[in-house]
Amino acid sequence: MKIGSLARTIIGLAVMLPLSATIDAAEIKVLASNGVKAALEELAPAFERESGHKLNIQFGVAVPLKRQIEGGAAFDLAILTTAGIDDLAKQGKVDAATRTNIARSGVGIGIRAGAPRPDISTTEALKRTLLAAKSVSWAKEGASGVYFASVLQRIGIADQIMPKAILAPSGADVGALLVTGKAELGALLVNELMAVRGVEVVGPLPPELQNYTVFITGVSSGSKDAAAAKALIKFLSSPATGAVFKSQGQEPG
Repeated sequence: MKIGSLARTIIGLAVMLPLSATIDAAEIKVLASNGVKAALEELAPAFERESGHKLNIQFGVAVPLKRQIEGGAAFDLAILTTAGIDDLAKQGKVDAATRTNIARSGVGIGIRAGAPRPDISTTEALKRTLLAAKSVSWAKEGASGVYFASVLQRIGIADQIMPKAILAPSGADVGALLVTGKAELGALLVNELMAVRGVEVVGPLPPELQNYTVFITGVSSGSKDAAAAKALIKFLSSPATGAVFKSQGQEPG
């Protein structure tokens, strides 16, 4: 779903125009989790058009991005998981006062488009489906992957699943494995599954097993363009942009 003209108008008039009048144009370097990639790619042109700022966005898995920041990588704004931003704030690398929730995502199961849709509606149904699958993939360092691995332990089938597990470097790799048929099932954030052409979302994990990954912004303590980065936070956390996050399978805020 692409952002419509009405949404563009709302975003431009209600959010960006007052900001563009008071802040000099800047290039904002953003380090962002893949968990917000689809929504941010859709919203970026509207922000750039109305504010005059340019966005230089590097997407990746949240944990390696955090390691880059800890290693001295330059950035103006980070969009990572709660634990990542909170830890960076404790280290003094992120301004804690700029910590802002922008979206949250639940974990789901994906399949290759056109493949039979298995039952994952209950914990027992999910267990049967996972045990019957020839292969299961998840991102080994992604927030969804780490949580899914804990779910396998929780429901008592980790030992049976690990021999047929394909641990991928990122969510994008999980999607590619599903598309090519190398993985029968993939566990990933629902919005990331939705963004992969050739992949279908079977559904979210059962409610009793569900966990939401919250994506939070934080401005670099060393940013030379902190005002512009804060303008981007205001934009991403506005009610108008919430509709775009919803269209991409996420819940705003």
